[in-house]
Amino acid sequence: MLIVNKPLAIIGLILVFVAGFCPILQVKIIFEWINWGLYKTDVRLFLITYSFIAITALCYFIRQLKAFRLLTRVMFVWVLLMAAAVYFKSTHYFGMKLADNLLGKAIHFQWGWIVLVSGALLLLFSVKKQRLEV
Repeated sequence: MLIVNKPLAIIGLILVFVAGFCPILQVKIIFEWINWGLYKTDVRLFLITYSFIAITALCYFIRQLKAFRLLTRVMFVWVLLMAAAVYFKSTHYFGMKLADNLLGKAIHFQWGWIVLVSGALLLLFSVKKQRLEV
């Protein structure tokens, strides 16, 4: 039987939702630092992430716990893949070592990743399997 820690799941859903609007990357463009959220970083990542969030929230609210458990695991793996993809895209964008080194020095990860990973971890640990004792 699956048991959901409801406050943990709600807080995780809220954190993952809010993290998409937090600054994810900080880019230096001509003496000025610009913060990019998930939407400005890559629209496809934004749309896929929010579709995962919407389906996960739907499964939580209609009490489809097996699907919710699966989607929390998928969401956690997706966040890790997304962080790796953004890192490799920012450090290997042009394919030329000199240009990639300059671009890699101009782009920095921001605190939005911490919010995103913590929300995904809360979702991951909000569901546990427990045996029924008769």
